[in-house]
Amino acid sequence: MRNAAIRRTTKETDVEIKLSLDGGEVWVSTGIGFFDHMLTALAFYAGWGLELTVKGDLEVDGHHTVEDTGIVLGQALKEALGDRKGIRRFGSAFVPMDEALCFTALDFSNRPYLVFDADMPQPMIGDYDACLTVEFMRALAMNAGLTLHQKCHYGANAHHMTEGLFKSLGLAVKDAVRVEGAAVVSTKGVL
Repeated sequence: MRNAAIRRTTKETDVEIKLSLDGGEVWVSTGIGFFDHMLTALAFYAGWGLELTVKGDLEVDGHHTVEDTGIVLGQALKEALGDRKGIRRFGSAFVPMDEALCFTALDFSNRPYLVFDADMPQPMIGDYDACLTVEFMRALAMNAGLTLHQKCHYGANAHHMTEGLFKSLGLAVKDAVRVEGAAVVSTKGVL
C-alpha cells in the first residue's frame, strides 16, 4: 500500500495527515477556506485519499499554516512513494481556468528543486495571501524530493491562476506516480 501518516507539531502549527496515493476519501481543514479548496482540488485531481487537519497561528497570518502543510504533505508523499520502484516518475499538465492558463512539469527525482513563474495580480484571495502559493510549492518540492516547475502563462484573476496551478499539479502528480513496471526509472538504477 502506498500510504503515509504523519503528525508534525511546532510552536506555530499542528499538522496531521493521512495520505493514500491510490485513492480514498478527501477531507481537509486548515482554517483557511481558499487553501482548503485548493488542497481538496489537488487531492481530487491527483487521485489521492487525503485526511488533513491543520491548527496554525492564524492570528499572526496564514504563512506558517500554508508552509508547514507543504512540508508535511511533501514528507507524506516521500514516505508513500518509498523506493519509487515502478513509478512513471515524470508528469506534466496544462490547465485552463477561465482566462488563466497554467502549466506544471515535475520529476520525482529525489532531487528537490522549484521553478515558479506566476505573478499574482491581486494580493488576497479571500483570507489567503496569494504570495503563499510559492511558499507551499517550495515546501512540498523540498520535502517530497520533487523537481517542480510551474508557470502561469497568462491570467488576470489570482483565484483562477492559483486554482490552475493546484489542479495542474494534481494531474501531473497522478501521471508521475502511476506504476508502470517494477524497476526504478533511472539510468543510475536509484532515485
